[in-house]
Amino acid sequence: MTPSIPTGETRVLGERALLVGVRDAAAARALAAALAPALVAACGRDAAEHAVEVVCGFATVGVVLTDPVVDLATVRDAVERVLAAGAEPATPADGRPVTIPCAFDGPDLDEVAARSGCSTGDVVAQLTAHELTVAVVGFSPGFAYLDGLPAPLQRVPRRAEPRPAVPAGSVALAGGHAAVYPTPSPGGWNLIGRTGFPLFSLEHPPFAVLAPGDRVQFSVAAADDPVSPPPMRPAPAWSAPGTARRVFEVVAPGLRAVLQDGGRRGVAAVGVPAAGAADPVSFMLANALVGNPAGAGALEITGGATRLRCVESCHAAIVGAAPELRVDGAPVPDGQLVPLAPGQALEVRGLEQGCRTYLAVAGGLLGPTAFASVSSDELCRLGAGPLEAGGHLWAGPWAPPLGDHLEAGARRELGAEIDTESPVELRVVPGPHPEWFERDALARLAATVFAVAAESNRVGLRLRAEGAPPTLRAGDSGHELDSQCVVTGAIQVPPDGNPVVLLPDHATLGGYPVLAVVAAADHGRLGQCGPGTPVRLVPIGAEEAGGAWRAQRRAVAGAVVGHYPLSAG
Repeated sequence: MTPSIPTGETRVLGERALLVGVRDAAAARALAAALAPALVAACGRDAAEHAVEVVCGFATVGVVLTDPVVDLATVRDAVERVLAAGAEPATPADGRPVTIPCAFDGPDLDEVAARSGCSTGDVVAQLTAHELTVAVVGFSPGFAYLDGLPAPLQRVPRRAEPRPAVPAGSVALAGGHAAVYPTPSPGGWNLIGRTGFPLFSLEHPPFAVLAPGDRVQFSVAAADDPVSPPPMRPAPAWSAPGTARRVFEVVAPGLRAVLQDGGRRGVAAVGVPAAGAADPVSFMLANALVGNPAGAGALEITGGATRLRCVESCHAAIVGAAPELRVDGAPVPDGQLVPLAPGQALEVRGLEQGCRTYLAVAGGLLGPTAFASVSSDELCRLGAGPLEAGGHLWAGPWAPPLGDHLEAGARRELGAEIDTESPVELRVVPGPHPEWFERDALARLAATVFAVAAESNRVGLRLRAEGAPPTLRAGDSGHELDSQCVVTGAIQVPPDGNPVVLLPDHATLGGYPVLAVVAAADHGRLGQCGPGTPVRLVPIGAEEAGGAWRAQRRAVAGAVVGHYPLSAG
């Protein structure tokens, strides 16, 4: 891997995050520790602990703002003061020895052997000959980057195109490091084997089995060693709190319907994705209509065909991609409060202007939590997952006031409405890795109309140009980017040239250079781009993007008109 940000230099990652160059992983951990009190002093304890994420990479520290209460300029000043003062790495504690038995039969073993100039037997022998050291934990929960590979194996690069799904337990090499995928996830590493050794547990703190400094020894599995992860256990039974109301029975879940809320905070540093609504604008509008806080739990419905039966009287609002809504077969408009009585049937049919819509209920939808969030994510399978027929939805207690309806054209004015018949324009700000790209890469990106590929999901949108992709990356130097913090909207460019735009379930670290980042104000449109949607990327400046995002946040509350004339009872 090749560091691309000089030590001590700070670069913007979109308009709501920073990347700071450091010497190595130890220096990253030292800077992160020094930033903690500095951010509290600059932003206040509550803001620093809940609205700022600090994520260590191999030669960078990412500082990500997740709430409008924190200003990027304030955070950047705090970072610069810490850099000026210096932060020396602490003496590392002795790590624990950990042995991981493996079956070396991965689909990329032959290719790894060819690239390293070895036989497949030599690859296994070299990998198992010495202990490796955990340098960084990130990307996904429990994913540990292991240092210390022998020189021939360090030459193996990432795959030109990442796989959309890598099985849990896969033993992999790329960019000078080894790792084991703890959970099923996308990935661009070369798969050489598999193991049943558990690396992440949601039930048992500290959750990630490996920590920086631990010493890992791979071994050839004996006959009685497990080499495949056990089947995923069903989520533990969830008991609704005594104040909860059972508001809906699921008659038909549709294509995919999952609970989402404001997302997970404070856990990116251990590889846990934020998750949360893919279209945050429609999500916030639905919650605002029923008087909920902006981050309350709601149902994210993808594709429609969802049917629910009301169990207890409630007040709901549905906002999103112009869905066809019916109550007991009669059409009702979206974007307005809908009172429902026991026995009534609510149907969310086809979506006309995108792929997702949001159902909010006064009091907020409740469910099992992981790291204080009900959100379900596709990267590491946290949360309750998709609804199933016969299940129930629960809501918390509510209190007036309730909204009545959204101002006409609210989603369009707030930047969440798309027209699937013409290219969806997404504003992007320049990324932090210009040296990895051709000088005119942004112009080439902007001149190309892409289509969202079928294998896209909530982890990321894979974009495909008509014909050959534009030449974006500079000539192949044989080097790879050191894995760094990434954010929702980051546009990564793998060696094959087809951009990948990250969505809320993305990994916390990424090893492909970022050419641009979708402006936060356009994340609503981004989340509505389903497979086949044409997309055009329009470069703007970070200052313009930041102003648009702040204005959008202020305007969400003003989009709700009137109060529904009922009181709690």
